[in-house]
Amino acid sequence: MKVHEVNSTKVTEFLILGFPALNYYKLPFFSIILLMYSMTIGENLLIILLVSTSQHLLSPMYFFLGHLALSDIVLVTIIVPKMLDIIIRGGSTVPYVGCLTQCFFYGGSVCSQCSLLTAMSYDRYLAICRPLHYISIMSVKLRYSLIISPWMLGFMMALITIVLICGLEFCGPNVINHFFCEFAPLLELSCSDTTVLNIEMIVICFPIVALPFLFIIITYIYIFITIHRISSNSGRQKAFSTCSSHLVVVSFFYGSMFVIYMVPYRGHSLTVNKFISLLYIVLTPLLNPIIYSLRNKEIQSSAMKYFQDHAKNWL
Repeated sequence: MKVHEVNSTKVTEFLILGFPALNYYKLPFFSIILLMYSMTIGENLLIILLVSTSQHLLSPMYFFLGHLALSDIVLVTIIVPKMLDIIIRGGSTVPYVGCLTQCFFYGGSVCSQCSLLTAMSYDRYLAICRPLHYISIMSVKLRYSLIISPWMLGFMMALITIVLICGLEFCGPNVINHFFCEFAPLLELSCSDTTVLNIEMIVICFPIVALPFLFIIITYIYIFITIHRISSNSGRQKAFSTCSSHLVVVSFFYGSMFVIYMVPYRGHSLTVNKFISLLYIVLTPLLNPIIYSLRNKEIQSSAMKYFQDHAKNWL
């Protein structure tokens, strides 16, 4: 640990332990995480590429899906490369500034995903419950507003948190028993009063997590009521298929978030916290493109056409 002798010892870097229990299996574990990370980047880049170039994927739903893929790339890239270093070394140090930078981009991307998933649920609500007004309401201007606002709001809230963390003092120890610079274990290391930050986190969670989740629940209540009123079975199945992928992704994301941030961090829940964090940081961004592509014939056909066209050019 590097120190500066002012009036007290100040931490200038943090030691992140990662997964000490898996040190004997670090090579297989490293290989699995690296493979999942590579697949995640490839899948989400493919989604962005298809949404950007395909004439069949011009609807607002795919516009939002492209930005969700971008958010997934930001999330895994800010966490996983350093996590791989931590796994292979059996623990690794992160500079103070690097730790805060990781916290900022992690918090910003998670907050953005909450808002993006909310915008996607509103899009599905309009498409199913108000189909005749869908195109007029979901204008290009509204689309960009629903995209720009989540990114700005997410990173603005993350910046507020980081500014407050910068006001804290860290006098030691400097060991974070996690695989990245997560807010809760970082605050536990501070020798300052963290009451204001804890209150701020609760206040932020309400508009960023709780309200969007409540909005998604309300929109899906209306969606299910509308689907139930459709007379034909084929009509109901078609309507449900347009929102089922989004519903699965929302369940994965918010399920993980609620387990992590509502289960007490201290004590016996530490291992559970790491495991659930690993699921939604590594597994969820990997599964999102798969879930959408498996349930969506337009994405499948666009991907097939893209590869066929490029295969002809290569040949």
